[in-house]
Amino acid sequence: MTDREQYTPGPASGAQIRKNGEKWTLILVRELRHPPEKVWQALTDPAHLREWAPFEADGSLDTVGTTVKLTTVGAPTPQISETRVTRADAPKVLEYNWGGNDIRWELEAFGGGTRLMLWHNIDRRFISMGAAGWHICFDVLDHLLSGTPVGRIVAGEAMKFGWPRLNSEYAQQFGIEVPR
Repeated sequence: MTDREQYTPGPASGAQIRKNGEKWTLILVRELRHPPEKVWQALTDPAHLREWAPFEADGSLDTVGTTVKLTTVGAPTPQISETRVTRADAPKVLEYNWGGNDIRWELEAFGGGTRLMLWHNIDRRFISMGAAGWHICFDVLDHLLSGTPVGRIVAGEAMKFGWPRLNSEYAQQFGIEVPR
């Protein structure tokens, strides 16, 4: 049995939502056993992103002012967004916009590894769905960085790996109805 076949996501955890005016922000936190520099590379390098992120990047996200096209993976119709990196303080903070939603990654050295925090502005109707998707992406990222890659698990593929359960758990955690 492969690592991918054995993969099952843990319970929903390390997440919160905040309202700022009309916008909602999903905040996910994950502690990884890898140094910030290694995590930074996985967040910015297109070859690494291809292994775990829900999008393809046609260039590196490691430099302020860089314009990169991000293309969703596994969607019935791929969505292509041109993004501009607005902050890139390696290996601590990365900010850009993806599909009209602000993304902020914060990396903090923690216990020999990294505390990774994702701030993602997202429509409240889809916030538990986004949390479930990012949860699986974070698991896949951790496997990649540990040298036991399971391959990208996004879109319809995520349904086979606990996404419906996570969506329900996050909806309950956030006090919202499960989106259909």
